[in-house]
Amino acid sequence: MLIFGEKMTSVQGATWQKSSRCDSVTCVEVAVLPGAVGLRDSTIPQQHITLSPESFRSFIEGVKAGEFDLS
Repeated sequence: MLIFGEKMTSVQGATWQKSSRCDSVTCVEVAVLPGAVGLRDSTIPQQHITLSPESFRSFIEGVKAGEFDLS
């Protein structure tokens, strides 16, 4: 399990939602957790990262702004 942030947040029993842009094989999944947001790759569900809601919001803003584009 990968943890990012200041505290460990349990994901046991979490409801994971797949991205609306996923293909049939690889998807990013998100779970709303108590005081945190979980992110994982659907092909490796046992590994995840947790972010504070503020960090998740900043991450999404960066994605929308193209900060992580490879090209």
